[in-house]
Amino acid sequence: MIVFYALSWFLVFGLLALWSLAAWALHAVAVWSVSNASALTGVTSGVEGLRLSQLVPPWVPPEIAQAMTALLAGFAPVVESLLQTVPALTSGLTMVTWVIWGLGSALLLLLGAGLHLVIAMWRRHSGGFSPQPASRLTA
Repeated sequence: MIVFYALSWFLVFGLLALWSLAAWALHAVAVWSVSNASALTGVTSGVEGLRLSQLVPPWVPPEIAQAMTALLAGFAPVVESLLQTVPALTSGLTMVTWVIWGLGSALLLLLGAGLHLVIAMWRRHSGGFSPQPASRLTA
């Protein structure tokens, strides 16, 4: 029965290691993309040259397509300013990552404690593999 305890905790610690690796990898990708977001501002400047009327089907009235093009062109400066301020969010992203990692780790440890209790209750219910008293062995 001790083996079941060891296997359950080995499973929990394995899941905790995978959770930590996933949190680290996603944090690294997120920080990299946030820190390089200002380099992407050149992409939004091409909105003015976009002719939406060429991309929409022929059944859409040209007035609506022109209005949408003007709307997109008006959002270009806003998107550029947001992309330039995004690198400042890196420290907040680190804090959010640590909080999410901590919550997930606590849940995994609670899972381990629950498995431990289930194994203990199962062992108690089934009688376990405890040695028989000497009086029963001789009879």
